[in-house]
Amino acid sequence: MKKNKIIFLVLAILFAIAMAWIGLDMSKKTTFPGSKGNLKERIAPSDSLKKQ
Repeated sequence: MKKNKIIFLVLAILFAIAMAWIGLDMSKKTTFPGSKGNLKERIAPSDSLKKQ
């Protein structure tokens, strides 16, 4: 293989690994919206919470 092609492949692999690492890091720090349960703020309208 030519030297330019090898350099391109190495950089492409490093970029893919970096993107996968960033994606995994972000996914570990956030929660899925459906897993939070039903909070009072989401069930009741905000008007009724202010009256109480």
